[in-house]
Amino acid sequence: MFLSDPALGILMLVVFLILLMLGFPIAFTLMALGVAFGYLSIGDGIFQLFVQRTYSVMANDVLISIPLFLFMGYVIERANILDRLFRAIQLAAGWVPGSLAVATLITCALFATATGIVGAVVTLMGLLAFPAMLRAGYDTKISAGVVCAGGCLGILIPPSVMLILYGATAGVSVVKLYAAAFFPGVALAGMYIAYVIIRAMLNPSLAPKLPASERNVPALTIIWALLTSFFPLVALIVSVLGCIILGLATPSEAAAIGAAGAILLALAYRTFSIEKLKDSVFLTARASAMVCWLFVGSAVFSAVFALLGGQRVVEEFIMGLDIGPIGFLILTQIIIFVLGWPLEWTEIIVIFLPIFLPLLDHFGIDPIFFGVLVALNLQTSFLSPPVAMAPFYLKGVAPKHVTIEEIFSGVMPFIFIVVFAMILLYTFPNFALWLPNYLYGG
Repeated sequence: MFLSDPALGILMLVVFLILLMLGFPIAFTLMALGVAFGYLSIGDGIFQLFVQRTYSVMANDVLISIPLFLFMGYVIERANILDRLFRAIQLAAGWVPGSLAVATLITCALFATATGIVGAVVTLMGLLAFPAMLRAGYDTKISAGVVCAGGCLGILIPPSVMLILYGATAGVSVVKLYAAAFFPGVALAGMYIAYVIIRAMLNPSLAPKLPASERNVPALTIIWALLTSFFPLVALIVSVLGCIILGLATPSEAAAIGAAGAILLALAYRTFSIEKLKDSVFLTARASAMVCWLFVGSAVFSAVFALLGGQRVVEEFIMGLDIGPIGFLILTQIIIFVLGWPLEWTEIIVIFLPIFLPLLDHFGIDPIFFGVLVALNLQTSFLSPPVAMAPFYLKGVAPKHVTIEEIFSGVMPFIFIVVFAMILLYTFPNFALWLPNYLYGG
């Protein structure tokens, strides 16, 4: 061979990036490159390595919870409770400045937590809450920003599928990740709400008050609306999350409880049907297959990349920069931020994070803390132009007069809030680490 093994490893990574930009299927591109470059290095042994890596992925019991949580989300999405939930929160928050936007963010946080499917939450809220805010005279930009930012909260707030995938990739406890992400996730949602309220107080024309008939609603009406729509969903989320964090059930067992609870919720609302169940099963199988094949492809690719010495080249390059822990965190977060433009969060987690994970010990960074920081950063990957999935989801269902430029402009303040939250989290890491350390020991 004209190239050394480390050079082959770097070439493999470069070829993957080129093929990625050309639009080739990512999972099968990873497998093909892994087998091709592995064959050049170790010959027929690559096929045995391929089988071993595939089996190790399929035998990973942490991944069992992914299809169960996805199924729970799809069933809830099809239970048609979003309009009831939004209406109940809107009635309860009628006295708050920017009440429709606040209700949208709370609904997004709850629904994103229950489903974990960003596209579904942004699309549904774009059909329900976005037109309601525009009809009430709300500014188009702030309305768009609220829907897009709120819809992405499910990436961070447990039970998050992203944290399950990170836990499986990094080999850390998903239970501890959930505990670590809980306070930062709730705090980020709180910062969004605080920003909207402050903007509405400073400039009421951005988010006008609702008519008196919408605000002066009898207390019994509000309580009944909350009891029949808000609390059942909250009870389901709390029961699932509580079982995991308190150690009463594994993530897979709790996900099974959540899936069963979602079906019971759909039955209670009389929205359950065999057709909707079939749709939920089909969508779950499709999404789970995508994640699993991506995981297999990444496992084969990363194994060959490390075998060729590409991982060592990257590690030596980063350590040669002499940047320290702060510089390493800034560098990795910038790379993840940029990768979020062309890539989905699943690809970032299973393809590129394994390159950085071995360096965490060298820089003395807790992998649990790093996972929460990455989850925060991935909020921006769905929001930041030019390739921002959440704004494009919203544009697909928004009225024709709403331009993509207005939506991009609306999400920018929320991106700055996420960056501010990341700075705060790095400055006060115990905000994430206190709960897992308290519950499970340091």
